[in-house]
Parts: sequence; structure tokens; C-alpha cells
Amino acid sequence: MAGSWKAWSWGTDPDTVRRDVAVAHERFTGSGRLGDAVRPMVGESWRRSVLHGVDPDRTLPPLELTGSHLLRHRERHPLAVTLPLLRRLLLENAPGPQLLAVGDASGRLLWVEGDHGLRSKGEELHFVEGANWHERSAGTNAPGVALALGHEVRVFASEHFSRGVQHWSCSAAPLRDPDTGELLGVLDLTGDDHLASPQALALVRAAATAAEMEIRVRRSTSPARSGLSPYGDEAGPAGANAAPPPTRLCVLGRDRGRLETEGRPIELGARHSEILLLLTRHPRGLTGEALGALLHERGVAPVTVRAEMSRLRRLLGPGLLASRPYRLLHPLDTDVDRVRRCLLEGDDRGAVELYEGHVLPGSEAPGVIEAREELRAEMCEVLTARADPRALAEWVERPEWRDDPRAIEAALGAVEPDAPRHAVLRGRLRRLGL
Repeated sequence: MAGSWKAWSWGTDPDTVRRDVAVAHERFTGSGRLGDAVRPMVGESWRRSVLHGVDPDRTLPPLELTGSHLLRHRERHPLAVTLPLLRRLLLENAPGPQLLAVGDASGRLLWVEGDHGLRSKGEELHFVEGANWHERSAGTNAPGVALALGHEVRVFASEHFSRGVQHWSCSAAPLRDPDTGELLGVLDLTGDDHLASPQALALVRAAATAAEMEIRVRRSTSPARSGLSPYGDEAGPAGANAAPPPTRLCVLGRDRGRLETEGRPIELGARHSEILLLLTRHPRGLTGEALGALLHERGVAPVTVRAEMSRLRRLLGPGLLASRPYRLLHPLDTDVDRVRRCLLEGDDRGAVELYEGHVLPGSEAPGVIEAREELRAEMCEVLTARADPRALAEWVERPEWRDDPRAIEAALGAVEPDAPRHAVLRGRLRRLGL
């Protein structure tokens, strides 16, 4: 299922994808039939686009905000504080021409910035501030589908429903309130083919995480209002004497997580490690049933989850965990977040150094497996695209990566063919049957 989000798989020729999907698009718009060349996520979006009345030849996204109405909406929007960070991360030193777009939860673009030439072309297609690019209004496109599904997506060339934008590609991710999980809007990178690549999606995902953290930091440093902390819990005198909450959860290369606090570190059991990691990934919270499903393939009974949460609350003390739904009351950074920040900032060697192993490698919880595979994919996609030879050499010698063909192939590309190291790496691939 995870592969269905990808514009193309490892080693696939993008030109082949473009051609095959273009043929499938013509067939679909003529007969309503979908071919095997179309990803399920894209095909479902095409069907929804038809139901919404989007015409693939004539539809232009409507302009819903202009002038003072647009300015007021932008000034009041919670995503406004993230723009300086997003410009720095996604526009400064960009590898090629691209547009950065940030929209609200209804799909209206509030900021569109970047390459002048692309902006001029975008104006012809209403890819401008104030236009609504939700799937309902514009058909299949990355920001619209990301909002419709609540998941980061890539849309490549002819996968767009409207033919007028099929020469563009894009990657987008939803932006959520870091404390409640409420959908605030969407982050999008649009431009040439490379912006539907695995590397582009990893960059957008990391930038979205950084933007949400920026909101949390701004909120936590602003004065508390009405006697409440930024997280909604009472901030009276009793709370002033409470023990400081944990500040980081370490789960890389460890079967049992460790909480770092201003005092002594807390070693966690395997199940409590899984629970805390899952709660950091779901800031809006999880019901007992949802948490149970993420902990076990067939689900864990809510009564069992309640018992585990009671034990965890006794271990950590009051003030960190809330119930109905289960959620964290204070920000909890993870070593996974630190690796992602290094990748986002271009510190590839720092990411390799901090990646001490896979996420809770002994866990078989479905939610943990998803987190583990996400980070592994991001490491592979980003490092193979841009890492320097020294970073690649360090990466491929880490125990958890020594037998990963993606790491070996990336390191091979950075070594002279007649070097002894090249022969060693080729031998590893042969041993893996590749």
C-alpha cells in the first residue's frame, strides 16, 4: 500500500511513466476505464474529479480571494509565521526552478513564491494567490489531493487530471496544528519533473514537519492566556513546582526507548516505547481502538491499552499524558526528528552520524513499522541524490546499511571503478543476488 503514494518506484524511467499514464488518461477521459499504468491513488482522484464536475480541457481553478480580503486572510492565518522558515528551506539555494505554494485548509493558495518564469506560466493557469486548488475545484494535483487525503503525495506530469497542467509536476504535504492535529493547510513544491521525485517528497515532508515545529515554538514562547499553557492544561502555581516534562525520546537503534529529561534519563519498556513514539506521530491524539490497531496487526483491546497507559502515567508522573483521546500535553522531540532536520538542512554527515539504527528495530507494531520504513526511505532518497563521497562511505559501513542495496549502489556511484573499494561493494551486491 505504501508504494501507491509514489510517483514512480526505485529504478523506474520517468519518461516511460509519463507516456504510459498519458495514454491511460486519454482512455479514462474517453471511456471512464482505468488501466494498470495508473496508480490507485491517482485513479481514485481522477474518478473524484469527474464527480466534482472538473473538465480536463476547460476547468481553471476559481479565484476566491483577492485584494484586501486576501491580505486579511493571510495576516490572520496561523501558517503566516512559517513563511520565513519555508522560504529559507525551500527557495534559498534551490537545485532548480521551482515554486513554493502554501494554501489554507480549503485549498486556497495564500502564498506563491519562487522562480519568476514559473510564476508567469502559473498565472495563465490560475496557479496564483487566492485561487482554489483543492481537488474539488482543480482536479487531480498534489496540493488538492494532499488536502483530500490528509497525506503527503506526488503528482507527476500526465497524472494531473487537467491537461493544461500536465507539463508540471509537484509534491505536497498537509500542514497541521502541532498540538491538536487540526488541518491548517498545505505545503507544495511545483515545477519540472524532479519535483515529483522521491527526494522532493522527502524534502517537502521534512519542511512540513519543520513548519509545524515552528508553530509550536512560537506558541510555547508567547504569553499564556486565561491561565492556560499553550497546550491547554492549567498553568497555575501547582504546575510551577511540577517536575519538568521529558524533552526527547530516543528510539533509533534501540529495542527499548529512552526518555531524556533535565534530570535522570528514563528507560522504557518495549510497549511504552511504542506508545510514546506513536503519540509523537499523532499530536491530535488517538482513541484506544486506533492506538490498539497501531500496536498490533489485529488490534489490542481498549482495556489493555488503558492498562498500559495507566502504567505509563505512573512511570512518567502527571502532566505529560492526556486521555480521551490519548495524547501528549507537551512537545516531545525525538532522535527521528533530529535526523530529519539534518536531512532538511543539507547536513548529510550529521544525519548519518545521528542515525544510530532503525526505529525500534525489534518492534513488530504496524505503526512503528510504518515509522521505521518512512525514515529509511527518506535517508535513502536524500542521500543517494546528493550526499558527498565521505558521507556515502560512512553511511554504507553502518551495520544497519551494509546489506541495503540502495546504500551500496549509491556508494558505488561515488567510487572510481578501478578502486579496490568499488570491487568490495560490487561483491556485496553479488552476495545479495543483485
